[in-house]
Amino acid sequence: MLEARGLACERGGRVLFRGLDLALAPGEAALVTGPNGSGKSSLLRLLAGLLPPSAGSLSWTGGGEPDFHYVGHGDAVKPALSVSRNLAFWVGLAGQGSVAAGLEAVGLSALADLPARLLSAGQRRRLCLARLFAAPAPLWLLDEPTAGLDEAAVADMARGLEAHLAGGGAAVVASHVPLRVEAAHRIRLGAAAP
Repeated sequence: MLEARGLACERGGRVLFRGLDLALAPGEAALVTGPNGSGKSSLLRLLAGLLPPSAGSLSWTGGGEPDFHYVGHGDAVKPALSVSRNLAFWVGLAGQGSVAAGLEAVGLSALADLPARLLSAGQRRRLCLARLFAAPAPLWLLDEPTAGLDEAAVADMARGLEAHLAGGGAAVVASHVPLRVEAAHRIRLGAAAP
């Protein structure tokens, strides 16, 4: 599904990582850990094509454009739109999916008509994650997906990720919180320079 060879990333004149190899097949997950500033977010942005690698190569199996969801630090929620209208945007962008399924998966069905500006930080994060379930994609690139979530929502996210992998999906997840998900690959990035 995804293959990276010899990846290196430099930001602000500082090498964050180099020589990183990763081959991810359907049903596999990679867990990326390391201290703040070690390059976890940069690695995910690089895999999503938002940042060019300073060295190495990245390829996708199956040809054509890669099909994935990237969830970064920002929630990408429009405050003036309702919860369901926010999610409908992502379903429309994907060209398929179900707003109801996404809201149900993250426990926000009862808030579908509420303006997003009235959501708590954890609810906004759950709305952001709802796109994973509303408009499925084979690869998930998740940067701290549990940030702002309560214990029950973290458990729901872990179950959703397990189901995604069991269905042949793949994921690269950067997280400081253990998700209790079987990870075929563990990538530990080094300590940040002072």
